[in-house]
Amino acid sequence: MLNDKTILITGGTGSFGGAFTRYILEHYSPKKIIIYSRDEYKQFLMTENFKKYRNILRFFIGDVRDRDRLYRAFAGVDYVIHAAALKQVPACEYNPIEAVKTNINGAMNIIEAALDCGVKKVVALSTDKAVNPINLYGGTKLVSDKLFVSANAYAGKKDVSFSVVRYGNVAGSRGSVIPFFRNIASRGETELPITDYRMTRFWISLEQGVELVIKALEETKGGETFISKIPSFKVTDLAQAILPGCSMPEVGIREGEKLHEIMVTREDSANTYEYEKHFIIYPHMEWWNPDKIQPGGKRIEQGFEYSSETNTDWLGIEELRELLKQVKGSGSM
Repeated sequence: MLNDKTILITGGTGSFGGAFTRYILEHYSPKKIIIYSRDEYKQFLMTENFKKYRNILRFFIGDVRDRDRLYRAFAGVDYVIHAAALKQVPACEYNPIEAVKTNINGAMNIIEAALDCGVKKVVALSTDKAVNPINLYGGTKLVSDKLFVSANAYAGKKDVSFSVVRYGNVAGSRGSVIPFFRNIASRGETELPITDYRMTRFWISLEQGVELVIKALEETKGGETFISKIPSFKVTDLAQAILPGCSMPEVGIREGEKLHEIMVTREDSANTYEYEKHFIIYPHMEWWNPDKIQPGGKRIEQGFEYSSETNTDWLGIEELRELLKQVKGSGSM
């Protein structure tokens, strides 16, 4: 599918961009991979990490806010993976206009450039925070998701499709609970603060995130939202897996934080199909053709909600401890 194709990754110097680039280079023979991002130092580091692929990799300094630069970068591109975003909840709350410029206006620029430059497929990375959002970051990503789904109506007869991939914090990603707990434990402290003892989260690895994007590229007809079927865990169990026997004072939930992650809402259930390893939420629009529904799926029961609280697949303390051995450092997603 990706052999002899040109792929562009916005926000490509983050942990996802690095993992996705490595996966493509190891499994396909692309014509070119373009890393589009704002940070020249991270681009330098990525260049060093992929030295033997210098003939394939290209690095573009640019911001998704810059429509003209996107048009230049998209020339000759077949597939776009849109990973660039302002993601830190407190930063978005304090800088709301900047969050809108990047996460919403940037999405609009991606869509316009893709429509006009002959791109074949665009897959946009989303987040559980876009589901029933309670903070600005989630609100901007909800709008972004809606823009990418509806962009298919603007395609007309052009051979281009837009879809969304949704998941929560990747295990070990920057700003997530794993590096936070690990940093406390590394200082020799004996307690890990828990915002709420009831809190649950989904567990998804960076590799699983990459594989879901590949699946979206392979299967999308335009307008779908892809969601992995992944296990849940209790945050209290994670604390014990990282620092066995630690005390866990309950400190109260933070502004903009949810008790549980939700990937499929009850309202979305009417248009959601379940497959072996993932769900797909299909569009409910006049332009959508039900013949495009992927075979092998089963329409889920109306009223179903895919939540980390009510999930049927759970990780215990020992399972978390084993998985943590595979989580290195912290990056961004």
